[in-house]
Amino acid sequence: MAQVYRGGQLHGTGQPARLTPQEVRTRAFDPRRRGVDADQVREFQTRLAGELTELYEEVRLLVQENDRLKRALRDWQIMHAQECRPPEQQPPNRGRW
Repeated sequence: MAQVYRGGQLHGTGQPARLTPQEVRTRAFDPRRRGVDADQVREFQTRLAGELTELYEEVRLLVQENDRLKRALRDWQIMHAQECRPPEQQPPNRGRW
């Protein structure tokens, strides 16, 4: 099962909140005397937000695939366990070897 998020934070983990693409796009910075080009900052934010969106989607798909593989493995193990029978009790080997 995928992690449950509440307010951008993994529920019950105490880990810091994750940035969302929307937060990256809308983040504002205080102007400074020797600041940076605002257009370049916005362009970078847009690019970063796009990459975050793609990464979050990839993680979501990988979690789904992981869950599918776990279920398939569990089903195979159950099927295999039902087909296997414990070996017959063999009398102890009385030979030299």
